Amino acid sequence: MQRKIAAILIWSVVLLIGTSGLRAQKNIYEAYKFDVLSKDHRLLAILPFLTRLDLKDDRTQKSLKALEKKEGLAVQNALETYFSKRKKKKKFSVDFQNTEDTNAMLAQNNISYENIDIYTTEQLSELLGVDGIISGTLSLNVLLSKGVPTEFSIIDYFLGEANYGRIGIKISDGDSGKLLWKYEKKITKKSGKNTDDLIDRMMKLAARKFPYDREKRKERKKQKK
Repeated sequence: MQRKIAAILIWSVVLLIGTSGLRAQKNIYEAYKFDVLSKDHRLLAILPFLTRLDLKDDRTQKSLKALEKKEGLAVQNALETYFSKRKKKKKFSVDFQNTEDTNAMLAQNNISYENIDIYTTEQLSELLGVDGIISGTLSLNVLLSKGVPTEFSIIDYFLGEANYGRIGIKISDGDSGKLLWKYEKKITKKSGKNTDDLIDRMMKLAARKFPYDREKRKERKKQKK
């Protein structure tokens, strides 16, 4: 009996991993003309993520907005850290603008976290002097930057319970403003214990599908020959 239960649990894990992989693939979009639109890309800017918090406490609207900005900047910083580490290993075909420089140039042009969404990708790319923009949205019911609860039962593991929100990362072409690549993921207890951990894990899952990955570009060239 115990062997049967163990076998069922192992099979459930295999199915879970398999279906998770399929879901991850479906959550990634890449433009059909990506290679054409991005062929001259050399530098990308990472923007603060637009965040929506739904916290179960009595915070003032002003306090909530400040926290949303903090979470959005935390994701921007975490992405820069991830890309910097991978760039040192020569994994990417593009460079990424220093986020301090990005935020400073935005501020000098009176573009803030509160009004950045009224500017087009083309306008922001020209202002920042980059070929493309990495931006995104974050929907949370916890403060990810402070860390999320990591304790969970085996039932939580299998069911993927404790949904903390959703994150979406996208890359847009600076000249045309067209969407080139997008990756969306649900945030749960298994996603990571804080912002840096979340970004590191989710980007590693998407690594083979990241359009500026050197290995991926080599594979494309081989397929076209």
